[in-house]
Amino acid sequence: MTNIQRANMTALQEALPAVLLRIVAELHDIAYLIERIEPQLLDLSGVNVLESPDAMKVMQGIDLAVQKTRGIAEFIDTITGDMPDGWMVDVATALSLVKLTEMQKALGGGGRHGHSQPLAKAAGDFDFF
Repeated sequence: MTNIQRANMTALQEALPAVLLRIVAELHDIAYLIERIEPQLLDLSGVNVLESPDAMKVMQGIDLAVQKTRGIAEFIDTITGDMPDGWMVDVATALSLVKLTEMQKALGGGGRHGHSQPLAKAAGDFDFF
């Protein structure tokens, strides 16, 4: 068996549209997580925080991050609809570079149902890095 044959056996070939749709789902989840920051900041700082120009810039930055993340997700979702299902990609190397286990599973097709951090999750639950 040649090295090329061994490499082909270990390659994780998947349809590109399926991979891109998983990326779209992750981007929507990221937007959701970012969006949750805003009300938490208001709860911690009070409504008066909006009187500060610097604080207002931070809040606008949060809104912009959510809009851009959702915009990229919609862009990828739209172009994916025009792709042939036969386009295959090897995602093994890319997945090995993803450090968050939950995200690695979701992008690898292991699936995740719902958001990565649901509102019902107890405060204080986190992963050590």
